[in-house]
Amino acid sequence: MLTGAETTPDALAGRVRAFLASHDPAELGKQEFLNARFDAGLAWVHYPEGLGGLGISRTLQSVVDAGFAAAGAPANDPERNGIGLGMAAPTILAYGNDEQQKRWLRKLWTAEEVWCQLFSEPGAGSDLAALATRAVRDDQGWIVSGQKVWTSQAHQAKRGLLLTRTDPDVPKHQGLTYFAVDMTAPGVDVRPLRQLTGEAEFNEVFLTDVRIPDADRIGQVGEGWKVANATLGFERTASGQGTRRKGGTFEDLLRLASRLGKSGDPVVRQQLADVYVRTQLRSATTERVARAAAAGTPPGPAASIGKLVASANLMRIAEVASALLGARIAADTGEPDAFAWTEHVLGAPGYRLAGGTDEIQRNIIGERVLGLPREPRVDKRPTGG
Repeated sequence: MLTGAETTPDALAGRVRAFLASHDPAELGKQEFLNARFDAGLAWVHYPEGLGGLGISRTLQSVVDAGFAAAGAPANDPERNGIGLGMAAPTILAYGNDEQQKRWLRKLWTAEEVWCQLFSEPGAGSDLAALATRAVRDDQGWIVSGQKVWTSQAHQAKRGLLLTRTDPDVPKHQGLTYFAVDMTAPGVDVRPLRQLTGEAEFNEVFLTDVRIPDADRIGQVGEGWKVANATLGFERTASGQGTRRKGGTFEDLLRLASRLGKSGDPVVRQQLADVYVRTQLRSATTERVARAAAAGTPPGPAASIGKLVASANLMRIAEVASALLGARIAADTGEPDAFAWTEHVLGAPGYRLAGGTDEIQRNIIGERVLGLPREPRVDKRPTGG
């Protein structure tokens, strides 16, 4: 157990320097270095000791990250494994058993394993509890069949966070169970979905008699909705934080305006100021959620506010970039970052859907924060066989 004197920013920075002195990044491979950093408790400092952390305030994470960045040390990859870092890891910490935490958390931190999220289905998007993917128990574990869609990174993932229906004879929110499925298991078929940007980041996933051991169940049987809600809260928090690089930033936009010689234009300056204010609002909202998490409060409606602010800011950045580039945004002209902005503008509408649609976030805020009447529900009955 650390003492108060050991958890000051200066003491923590000293701990990072001592670690670097005994683990030279130039001599160790990236994987070995990240493994050692996890074992030293310098991965997620707010996680418990032995699970990548020191059991101290999450607000001190920036001290650790800054120390490693200044040394040019290898870092994990939130772009490649954002779902694993931002959603799977905190879910496992909150609801996984001791064996699961020890088995999975380090591999998530180092990106040795990339994870995806298998929630949405063709008939169950915003109404996630209406999902139809079935998990049937036998003496060897579970057999799962169904279809998932809009699954980011499924083509690269080792495991997936999987929500299934295990009891069709109770109200739909009560008959769900949560698993971590091996994406390389027989019966898992990943098919890419081509996007407007030309990429295929999303996939549809078909599960045909996929066998999952009960040791890979996260949480209790029938309590999948509770675990899934926690995951969705972590997802909204990560979306609000921008831990994954998604679209452009205020700094990117400012560089674009300067490169085009438009940063002195009064209208452009007003647009840039608007984006800057939105960015600061997003940061303040994120910090509020982070402080609550550090105090042991799980992500709640505040995460929905952060997600709304983040997606609106990304849409605004797309609008300003389009206005700055004009017709040049329509093709790859060879100019610096031109096509990157094209990808951002084409992908921007998706930011309002990823992590839960804006409409769903507003419902959550309206009902759980403002206390407004809930929307009429016609589906509060058993789902049937």
